[in-house]
Amino acid sequence: MIGTIFAVIPALVTIVLGLLTKKVNLALIVGILVGVLMYVNFNILAASASLFEIMINSIGSRLGVVIFVIMLGMFIHLMNSSGATAVYGDWAKKKLKTKRKSLFFTYILGLIIFVDDYFNCLTVGTVMRPVTDRNKVSREKLAYIIDTTAAPICMIAPISSWAAAVSSSLPADSTIDGFSLFIQSIPANYYSLLSIVMVLLMIALNLDYGSMKKYESIYDLEDVEIEEVEEVKHKGRVYDLILPVLFLIFACIFSMLYTGGILEGASIMSAFTDCDPVLGLCMGGFFSILFIMLLYVPRKIISFNECVNSITEGFKHMIPSIVILCFAWTLSDLCGSNYLDMGGYVKGLIETYNISLNFLPVIFFIFAILLSFSTGTSWGTFAILIPMEVLILSNSSYDILVLTTAAVLSGCVCGDHLSPISDTTILSSTGAGCNHINHVQTQVAYGLTVAIVSLIGYVIAGVSNYLVGLCVSAILLVTFLVLMKTYQNKKKVEINNEL
Repeated sequence: MIGTIFAVIPALVTIVLGLLTKKVNLALIVGILVGVLMYVNFNILAASASLFEIMINSIGSRLGVVIFVIMLGMFIHLMNSSGATAVYGDWAKKKLKTKRKSLFFTYILGLIIFVDDYFNCLTVGTVMRPVTDRNKVSREKLAYIIDTTAAPICMIAPISSWAAAVSSSLPADSTIDGFSLFIQSIPANYYSLLSIVMVLLMIALNLDYGSMKKYESIYDLEDVEIEEVEEVKHKGRVYDLILPVLFLIFACIFSMLYTGGILEGASIMSAFTDCDPVLGLCMGGFFSILFIMLLYVPRKIISFNECVNSITEGFKHMIPSIVILCFAWTLSDLCGSNYLDMGGYVKGLIETYNISLNFLPVIFFIFAILLSFSTGTSWGTFAILIPMEVLILSNSSYDILVLTTAAVLSGCVCGDHLSPISDTTILSSTGAGCNHINHVQTQVAYGLTVAIVSLIGYVIAGVSNYLVGLCVSAILLVTFLVLMKTYQNKKKVEINNEL
């Protein structure tokens, strides 16, 4: 079963069960158990040993991410306890009085926070949720905007943890500069670029379709309970929210540069390439908690005891997300090369069929989507596929290598964006405060729209160039959205005439 088509069964079971039951923890547990039993040929005792071995290794290797998520929870709860979030909500309510303005501001905030997708998901959700609630934006719509301005923007940002991870994923003996390859792939990363464009167009056109339209209609008609956070004292001010967020961004960027040797004479680009992004984020989170305590406690915005209690509550608030992340990581590693080897099966399929190099970008795009969707990880997917495509294309045109690399990264983001077991998808629903499966279901139609036009773009780019493919994809996307809006307006007029 290892390295065969059966390797996709655990991920498939998880996805189907999650969509049917809307209980992601149950789906992940069942998927993990099925995968472990398959790995040990259904030996119960061996399965129990392997289960905890895989889980310990999976969580242990990502403990830094858990620590950062915990510290971010503490940071967010400290801001909430100050009353600054509530004051910001009052300020934003006066400034952002329409649904479109609140959505656009959420979009801009998501673009600004590009350093890391985890940080993006939780920060944007916490800051904007009270504002979008007041303007009757569904939590599902908020989660979509958060998710679409998380991984897609991080994947095209040269200064991000994702850029560092991609740059370091080339084979050890490769003579190609990983960071340069990443930079050159950005204009051809169709899914990331077009997803960001699509959110802007959806806001501008006031357009929704698929399951999202249903949830938006419910919020328009119902009196939505507005989330208010620690509004009793109102000692905090708007800058008590803005300053900590700005400091967190600065602290995370500087800490990542520090781990890359910026103080030892390394250039900014080389420091980001060589940095330890998780360690940098943990350091940034730690310094930010100290900063926010020094900002609040001496001014008696919150007492020292309230500060300690907020740290504890922030930890507790992140436990559900951490549990899901731990299960998702376990399933991802179980499907990895050390166990069921789903990637080996994909590699075998690619090597079996002798196909023209011009079609490799679209082929790798599709495989990246399937692998990322099934495992719930972009990083794990490009860690498998980038070395593979570099080896295949090492003696070919550099242009086709850049385009294929872009297609891999584009497909990774697409699969990650659509997957119910993706950590970014999980954290987006957490940040928005909506049901996780509802977020997955409402996002599918939008993600597939961009995926289809991107796929067409890679077919065209393979036989021409990346710019032609991008232009065709963009034109197709804009045309589809305009036609969809025209159709909805026509249907609305027909219904009004009947009434």
